[in-house]
Amino acid sequence: MKYQRAPLIAYLCLLPILLALGVWQLNRAEEKRTLIQLQAQRQTTGILTLTANMPTSSEALLYKDIQAVGRYDNSHQYLLDNQVNKGKAGYFVLTPFLLKTDNKAVLVNRGWLPLGKSRTDLPGINVDTQEITVTGRINRFPTVGIKMAGAEIPANNWPAVVQVVDTQVLAQQLGYPLFNFQVELDKQSADGFTREWQAPQTMTPEKHLAYAVQWFLLAITLTVLFVKYSFKRPHD
Repeated sequence: MKYQRAPLIAYLCLLPILLALGVWQLNRAEEKRTLIQLQAQRQTTGILTLTANMPTSSEALLYKDIQAVGRYDNSHQYLLDNQVNKGKAGYFVLTPFLLKTDNKAVLVNRGWLPLGKSRTDLPGINVDTQEITVTGRINRFPTVGIKMAGAEIPANNWPAVVQVVDTQVLAQQLGYPLFNFQVELDKQSADGFTREWQAPQTMTPEKHLAYAVQWFLLAITLTVLFVKYSFKRPHD
């Protein structure tokens, strides 16, 4: 009796899962359509001027072109470790940019530099501290696959090497607040290094729809097989 019920139990367990996966992919497709529209809208609204009273999080400002007036904090810079460019290991140079008249800063990603001959051979990254206007694009900080314990703790020397950016930890070390995003320095701007900023990668809505169709077809196939088995079993 248990053996005869096993196909029914398996069917009732698998069918909701397949349908749920299909619906999830449909929802993801709609989310991607919204995201693509938002990105296009933000890229056509002109350059935003960064001020201290703007949202601290990146989500509201993600991918927007911005400009900021202030000065670099040359004495306190970070080297974001484990960054690869064309197969070579190196650092992203993150320099705090203090906004004019505001006690707040944003980390400007000035680009990529290769590792030296050893880990103790840090690159020269000095920058002018005169008041300037920087331009760039707001983006999230680079992430890592597996975050090791203590990876967000920077070195005590300057420039400070750090594995993972935690703006709260860095702000505590710097002594002034930071926005929770980076500004990727415009390629035409001075004081930068290798800047090959990537366009935000995202799966297209059409791909999500294709996956949804696959899950629904699997659900239909499962149902057909179960019905055939149910009719065949009494005969056998």
